[in-house]
Formats: sequence, structure tokens, C-alpha cells
Amino acid sequence: MGMDVRMAGLKRVLLVLFCLLGMQGLGSGSSSAAVADPVAAVRETVDAVIAILQDEKLAAPELKQERRDRVVRIVEQRFDFREMSMRSLARNWKERSPEEQERFVQLFKKLLENTYINKIDTYSGEKVVFKKHAVQGDKAIVYSDLVRNNVETPVNYRLKNSNDTWMVYDVEVEGVSLVNNYRTQFASILNKENFAALLARLEERVSKNLTE
Repeated sequence: MGMDVRMAGLKRVLLVLFCLLGMQGLGSGSSSAAVADPVAAVRETVDAVIAILQDEKLAAPELKQERRDRVVRIVEQRFDFREMSMRSLARNWKERSPEEQERFVQLFKKLLENTYINKIDTYSGEKVVFKKHAVQGDKAIVYSDLVRNNVETPVNYRLKNSNDTWMVYDVEVEGVSLVNNYRTQFASILNKENFAALLARLEERVSKNLTE
């Protein structure tokens, strides 16, 4: 299907992105600093996920789904899926009705969740080194390196301050933007078909991920 274009590169972005939510080496952070410091906001989310992954009570196979559900709930508190959806659709977003927008957000969110949650159990041994961050108005970017087997992979988080909370709306891995990658795919589909067709493709992808 058309949405498989560039999927290999996109999956690399997603795998590295959510590998960050299951690793050690970040150090502790204070949640009270999350509003003022975007780095603390990212760290707070990571620490919460680590606590779940290291909880021996949730390690049993029959609790696998519960553990994943808990991780999803934490990620939902830090990632602004509506903002990600708006940026991924670009100019096509405003042309959609509120109902269409909401349907797209839910499908896009589910697509992202299914893509990474099914891989989260495979991560181990990675570390993150935060290099620097920059804040301009209500936007911020956090620069970091993902380190695995002495190999460093640059990972940049882009955040927006919404209601005094730093929320992630894009992630760049080795210069590849998750949002831009999807924007290219969605635009290609919409240039050839209509929005209903795009929704149908998203629904198909979500259903496929659930069975993989």
C-alpha cells in the first residue's frame, strides 16, 4: 500500500524514539522542574516508563498487555498527538471537519502506539546522553545521543509548552523527522486519492499492526 513508502526509515525513527522510553542511564529528575525545563519533562516520562518495565510484578507473560497499557498511558501524557496530527497533515488539516480531524487523530495515535509498543520488550542496555537544549518562546528542542554498543545516534525532541506543560510534538533521529516522514506519505496519498481513502489506509495499517 502507498503508506509503506519510506516505512523502513520511519520505523527506524520510531524504534529509536521509543527505545528512549525503556532505557537506563538518564539519571533522576524532579517532576516539579518539568514546566520550566523541557529536559526534565522528557526525563520525567522516561523515569515513569522505566519504573513499569522494571516492575517484577508486571513481568509475568499474562500481564504483558497490562504493562503495555500502562506505558501507553504515560506516553499519552507527554506526547501531543493532536499537534503531531496537525503537522503531519499540514494544509490538509484545515480542510477537514472537526469529526474528520478527531478520527484522524485517533487513528494516527493508534498507529504510532501499535508500531512501537509491539517492540518495547526488545530493548535493553541503551543509554542516553543529553547534550543541550534550547528554548524559544513556547517551543523547545532537546538534543541527545542514544548510545548502544559505543555507537551514538543523535536524537532530537521538539516540544511545545501547552498549558504550562512541555509536550513532545516531533522527534528527529539522525536528522529524520517523524512528522515530516509521515507528512510526505500522507501528502502523496492525498494527491492521488481523497481523505476517506487516507483514513481507510490508516485503519488498514492499524488493524494489520494489531495482528502482527
